[in-house]
Amino acid sequence: MDFVAVMMGSKSDWEVMSHCVEVFKKFDVPYEVLITSAHRSPERTKEYIKDAESRGAQVFIGAAGMAAHLAGAIASMTSRPVIGVPLSGGVLDGVDALLSTVQMPSAMPVATMSVGKAGAVNSAYFAMQIMALKNKELFGKLLEDRVMKAKKVELDSSEIEVRVQ
Repeated sequence: MDFVAVMMGSKSDWEVMSHCVEVFKKFDVPYEVLITSAHRSPERTKEYIKDAESRGAQVFIGAAGMAAHLAGAIASMTSRPVIGVPLSGGVLDGVDALLSTVQMPSAMPVATMSVGKAGAVNSAYFAMQIMALKNKELFGKLLEDRVMKAKKVELDSSEIEVRVQ
């Protein structure tokens, strides 16, 4: 079964990354969640990636703060798409994680989202867009979600709209 592997560097990252998982639940997309660290448990990270690939992981999401090497470490161990979610923490409040995640060397791509909750949510949507390339049902759900979001904008506007008379 195809699924998305959500990996984070520490338990404290769950507060933000739970928003990613909520999106997968909404769309009935299979996922796994694991805490593993590029620095503190590199063997665990490597073993999980190989195992997850063998069981159908199509996309990996790596979330970490500060040095934020998890997504890059994942990218070094798989040729599957990797999405990085930089998280706040440390003296630079997420800017350090953003730069660590986005500045990958040539031929080691990591699609980098924004810092924090928006990045967590966008990582789920981006992972689903990748999976929807082979899954017409998921593609249809994503299209329907876009239509509903556009309708919500119109509804919200209608509640406060003022036009020149």
